Amino acid sequence: MKQKVQTGLILGMIFLSAASFGQRTGRESKERSDGKKTAKTYLDLMVNVVSTNFNYGGSNSVLADYKKSANGIQAGASFQAGITPRFSLVSELYFIKKGGKLKANSPLSDNESSLRLNTLELPVLARFHLGKFYVNAGPSLAFNLSGRNKIGDLSTKLSFTNSGEGFKRFDAGIQLGGGVEFPFKQRRIALDIRYSYGLTNIANDKEIHNRAVMISVHFSKPWRTNPLRRNKNS
Repeated sequence: MKQKVQTGLILGMIFLSAASFGQRTGRESKERSDGKKTAKTYLDLMVNVVSTNFNYGGSNSVLADYKKSANGIQAGASFQAGITPRFSLVSELYFIKKGGKLKANSPLSDNESSLRLNTLELPVLARFHLGKFYVNAGPSLAFNLSGRNKIGDLSTKLSFTNSGEGFKRFDAGIQLGGGVEFPFKQRRIALDIRYSYGLTNIANDKEIHNRAVMISVHFSKPWRTNPLRRNKNS
């Protein structure tokens, strides 16, 4: 609970500071083309640090005091296709290192343990723009490439088979969150904060669901054309 409160305070401070800077920058930048708003399309490269953890289903309350988040890398691309000035479709493809840790003397092990997954993930989000701010949500599909389980000093590779101790390759989830974006020298800077909620039990012999908090910064230049943009003259 303490970690959740701290995370909430940090995210709130980030949003407030980003919103304040965005408002100041927005007042200095006027809309071009006689003030007409246009659909926004961007392609961004992402390299971020993410905080991930696991939910253990029916055992989660018993393990709550022993759980520790694991930091991992997220690297890939994000494409925002502007449909209208207030609505965009966002598709992403990235590598992400997920996982979670348990402190020593937990109900599962006397030693500290960690489980890490190397994953390719593809979310598709609906994004609604509210001035400088936006909210987005949508489904995501993931494929687990590999993983390791470490208990104390013993590290073993994960087995992706139908056996009792095996794990599942495919994962499905929901992502939701929001962000703030503001112009910067004919480009944009966007701060995106998102929560990923795994729906699939990725283990065969126990309940393990992925959870992740993703904070990313996008710095990009708008595309000149967008094939998905709604043409008012057609």
